[in-house]
Amino acid sequence: MTTPAPPDTPRPTHVRVRSAHGIGRLTLDRPRALNALDLGMIHDLTTALEAWLHDSDVQRVIIDGAGDRGLCAGGDVRGLYDQITAGRPADVATFFRAEYALDTLIAEYPKPVIVLADGITMGGGIGLSGHAAIRVVTERSVLAMPETRIGFTPDVGGSLLLSRAPGRLGEYLGLTGATMDAADAIYAGFADHLVPSAHLPAVIEAFESRADPAGATEIVLLFDETPEPSRLAADRAWIDDAFSADTVPQIIERLRARPEAAASRTADTLEELAPTALTVTLAAIRRARELPHLRAVLAQEYGLVMWFAMTQPDLVEGIRAQLVDKDRAPRWRPATLAAVTPGAAWAALNYRPEAPLWS
Repeated sequence: MTTPAPPDTPRPTHVRVRSAHGIGRLTLDRPRALNALDLGMIHDLTTALEAWLHDSDVQRVIIDGAGDRGLCAGGDVRGLYDQITAGRPADVATFFRAEYALDTLIAEYPKPVIVLADGITMGGGIGLSGHAAIRVVTERSVLAMPETRIGFTPDVGGSLLLSRAPGRLGEYLGLTGATMDAADAIYAGFADHLVPSAHLPAVIEAFESRADPAGATEIVLLFDETPEPSRLAADRAWIDDAFSADTVPQIIERLRARPEAAASRTADTLEELAPTALTVTLAAIRRARELPHLRAVLAQEYGLVMWFAMTQPDLVEGIRAQLVDKDRAPRWRPATLAAVTPGAAWAALNYRPEAPLWS
């Protein structure tokens, strides 16, 4: 007697998709993991957005996160660790290609996309929020591109946002992984409006009760508040002076020469991070300033992330130290900036993955 095969188990979904009153609503629903993106979530978000492209009943899209801790803490780097250590480069490429296609879809979407970046919004969360038409932060928002802290480099179009930040804030934020509050994020160009978190339900209700798609910004402005002065703006003098240097060692040297205590602490931070990641990130942000648009920057970043994933030990080591063993004691290779190969940044920026980004 043949035993019938069990029915296919449906893939669990971590994105709530619904539409009503002219609004398409996408809620990342993985709160225990701070709504970190896995490949299934990326596919669900993409499928919904593509379905609404020509749906006249959907005039605007709102993206937010479940829970009160954050929109999205980033991509599933633990999954990335497993893929790399298991020798599955095709899976690594598949994830980043899908994620970057989603980021591009949001950036180029013909209908207003409003992202409520309430709470932690980092890494892949910046990819969702940073390129949207209307980017809302709250008093609880904490934004960052912290990739160098795991021996990696800013991606998801983050290097474009960093390259466009005032002065040398892009180099500072990209190299250190420093966090931004709402005022900092608006000043640095990562967000547009500050709305108190208590008012977000009223914002959504206002979108549902008004049908004019051209008035999306005007609706948010009904709830917008003026942020406090940005800490980044106050620190521009020493940041611009130090981070305009040509190399990471020269940046550290300038930081050590500054009288500000914050400059000295920043030098300490840089000396703890992965030397290769710092070297490549500095070059990537500066080249991004010369690139014409998001697609070009994403193509550069795709080559960089595959270079790190396929040829460098630091990414696996950084994830191990932060998320696997959690000893917070990564052993970078090479361990010092002086030991970084002179052509490392050139090799990274010119790496060509087997699978192209845009097929």
